[in-house]
Amino acid sequence: MPEANDFHVAELHSQAAYAHTAAACLHSSGDHATAQELAQKAMKTSAEAVRLSEEIAKRSLQCT
Repeated sequence: MPEANDFHVAELHSQAAYAHTAAACLHSSGDHATAQELAQKAMKTSAEAVRLSEEIAKRSLQCT
């Protein structure tokens, strides 16, 4: 099921990008508290996507 893992990582990256964009929009409108919350969520999602990407890469190297 490598495709499922790849899709999951891609989805996490998309969610993080959306949260970063929403945070920037809220920050520019003056809602700094909500923007900060979204930015933190985006960072957590980005970190999870990176972790899973690295895990997938390690597994694929072990298979060769």
